[in-house]
Amino acid sequence: MHNGGAGELLRILRDGRPRTRADLAGITGLGRAAISSRLEALLELDLVVPVSDAASTGGRPSARLAFNPGARLVAAADVGATHATVALTDLSGRILLQTTERLEISCGPEFVLDWLAMTLQGHLKTEKRPATDIIAVGIGLPGPVEHSTGKPTSPPIMPGWDGFNVPAYVQRTFDVPVLVDNDVNIMALGERATRWPNEDNMIFLKVATGIGSGVISGGILQRGAAGVAGDVGHIAVSNAAGIQCRCGKSACLEAIAGAPAIAAQLRENGLEATTANDIVSLVRSGDLNAIQAVRQAGRVIGEMLNMCVSFINPALIVVGGSLAQSGEHLIAGIREAVYARSTPLATQHLNITQSKTGPEAGVVGASILAIEYALAPERLNDLPTTLHPGGHLNTDLQNVERVAPASQSSLRDSVAS
Repeated sequence: MHNGGAGELLRILRDGRPRTRADLAGITGLGRAAISSRLEALLELDLVVPVSDAASTGGRPSARLAFNPGARLVAAADVGATHATVALTDLSGRILLQTTERLEISCGPEFVLDWLAMTLQGHLKTEKRPATDIIAVGIGLPGPVEHSTGKPTSPPIMPGWDGFNVPAYVQRTFDVPVLVDNDVNIMALGERATRWPNEDNMIFLKVATGIGSGVISGGILQRGAAGVAGDVGHIAVSNAAGIQCRCGKSACLEAIAGAPAIAAQLRENGLEATTANDIVSLVRSGDLNAIQAVRQAGRVIGEMLNMCVSFINPALIVVGGSLAQSGEHLIAGIREAVYARSTPLATQHLNITQSKTGPEAGVVGASILAIEYALAPERLNDLPTTLHPGGHLNTDLQNVERVAPASQSSLRDSVAS
């Protein structure tokens, strides 16, 4: 248990199960006095609260203690190419209040982050909570991010964002740790936490304006050496040969299977389609051209995923993003290509399915990113500096996001509602 500090006790209690001091002593091997001293710090911060007593065995009833997810808040933002969602969550990742608006990432970092800060301040006012209740901020951006610094790195669709110090800018308003990651990585975290908590090997694929993936292997989110692991939208595919991509190169998967490419194809057939929502509406109305275009996009995406299946060997591929709302047509095309091209051993237990968390996967994942950092035992063991209002972002960000068991049931309830 590391050094047996208060952080380790909180990690145990975050599974949502109330325990007595005797229970905690039995789990940790610490003496009752050591347990009490560590709990005192958590009680003072309201991170742990007494609950109804356990059943009496004849002597004095044993007071039980439980994690209090409402003690603090986390701010979470999922910023896409054309839309952004900002939310306040509790320490279990349950969404308390959220706002989604159309917002172009090309407007630049100052504009987007100012909107984010203003919206969060409005949420705090609505919830009647002070800004000092926020212990961390999690942000997902639609491009490669150097996670250790929170700076976007040569993002192809984000003019003005390259190298921009996102944490420092956000900390001008909220002086707490700010964790920044690629938007599909946070969606992978959110989907896993809410729907697949026991799945350690999975790919989350986002198909929308762009195409990207978040890879979880061995229970750990994989970012790669420079934060671009999973950037599959710019893998060259034969069907896109000679077609220019918005990243400046040609033959990218995104250039023929992303929403703008599909919409352009439908317009050539006389249909009114500009956005992913337009495409989804046409598919749901039964338009044959739209259905065929989406299914073909799924086949091309499946050819790319075939390589991922052979290389990573996931047990699960979850397809999300706005185009996934077209239902089984996109998934069917993906399955057709993956199952036809991959080896039987790699696909015999492979599940390819639509996201069950839906649009909230991003903000839930951003919340988890922030929570797991702020409540990590190695930081909570130093309570006075970790949770003091005005704490700063440390630079020892770890390449590990394991979802705490405490979050899972409450997250599922939050998304379901």
